[in-house]
Amino acid sequence: MVVLVKPDPLELGKAAGKVAAELIRKTIAKKGQVNIILATGISQFETLKQLVSEKDIDWSKVVMFHLDEYINLPESSAASFRKYLKDRFISKVPALKESYLINGEEDPEAECERLGNLIKNYPIDIALVGIGENGHLAFNDPPADFDTEEPFIIVTLEEKCRQQQYNEGWFSGLADVPKRAISMSVKQIFKSEYIICSVPDSRKAAAVKNCLEKSVSNLHPASILQLHPNCTYFLDHTSAALLSGSLLQT
Repeated sequence: MVVLVKPDPLELGKAAGKVAAELIRKTIAKKGQVNIILATGISQFETLKQLVSEKDIDWSKVVMFHLDEYINLPESSAASFRKYLKDRFISKVPALKESYLINGEEDPEAECERLGNLIKNYPIDIALVGIGENGHLAFNDPPADFDTEEPFIIVTLEEKCRQQQYNEGWFSGLADVPKRAISMSVKQIFKSEYIICSVPDSRKAAAVKNCLEKSVSNLHPASILQLHPNCTYFLDHTSAALLSGSLLQT
């Protein structure tokens, strides 16, 4: 685990996006194709902005999955993660070979099965993820299921998670935030060869400390990344504020 601290969210995103781009180029050169996972949310704004601005990426050799989506939320909603990725990523890289998006408006069990069968054919090379205020990884809220082998699962969102989505302005009221979602499982995320975790903002400082400094526990789901051989955290000064100095690099 490598922890890099940047001055602010903009510099964090630039650094994370550049590293992701270089890994994509190297993987294409080595394998002829690269399979990636993208996260969504405010934490990914600058990372994705930098990634789509990078030159010399052959997007026709890139296959994309994403982490999670609310159940029964229409794609037209501002909070839809499908809409988020279409607006901020897919529309910016029209040569993209394939994008496999989670459709939360379909039967959720059938959708999990569909996506699970698909991702088995595309071993993930690079995952871009974040951490929630409750320490969640994707929508695997605490206590997260560390054991399931299913690539995609149906989850119930805890109140702190739903409150975060409301506070960030994605919904007009807490009651509007769906209570269930489809999420990529912890084990599936962990199978990625490289993981880039972008976590700006003081709101995440306690979760960052819990997930990076406490023992690995499903009560702090992203703590599992401590065990990953190729995980790099990109933090800003505020999200890293509670960490001990021994973990930090600039």
